[in-house]
Amino acid sequence: MTAMAETSTTTRVYQVYIKAPPERIWDAITSSEWTQRYGYGGTLEMDLRPGGAYRAFASPEMKAHGVPDVVADGEVIEADPPRRLVQTWHPIWDPETAAEPPTRLTYEITPREGDVCKLTLIHETTGAPRADAMITGLIAGTGGGWPYVLSDLKSLLETGSALDAPPV
Repeated sequence: MTAMAETSTTTRVYQVYIKAPPERIWDAITSSEWTQRYGYGGTLEMDLRPGGAYRAFASPEMKAHGVPDVVADGEVIEADPPRRLVQTWHPIWDPETAAEPPTRLTYEITPREGDVCKLTLIHETTGAPRADAMITGLIAGTGGGWPYVLSDLKSLLETGSALDAPPV
C-alpha cells in the first residue's frame, strides 16, 4: 500500500478596514516600535529585502509563561512598501508547530477613499494544521489568532490604544 501525501491547500483570508494611511499600516506591520504595542506585544527583526530574515520575539508576558525568546521565524519573499509584503512564517514556540513546515503570509494594503485602507492578510497554511488552528484562534491557551491581532492593530491605529490583554 502506498501512502498519499497531503495535497489540499489551506488558505485563510482576513480583511479589515483601517482609518490610517498605508505608510502607517506598513510601519505597524514591519516595525518593533509598533508590534510591541498590539497583538501579543512582541518585537521583530525583519530584513525587507527578498531572502531577508524574519524573526518574531516573545513579549515579557509570553516569556513568563515559558515561551522561548524566538516565537516565529521566516524569510521575506517580496516587499513593496507600503503596499505588499510576502514572507514565510514558521511558528517555533512549541515542538508541534516547529515540526510543521513554514507557511506563507501575505499582507496587502489597499488605499480607499479618504484616509481609509483595506488590509488583507492571506495566510497559506498547507501542511501545517496546528499552525492553522492557532491562527484561527481555535486552540485554547494560544490567543485569538489573526482576528484578534488585526482587531488590535485597527484599534491601536485608529484610537491610539490597543485592546485589553490577548485572549487565552
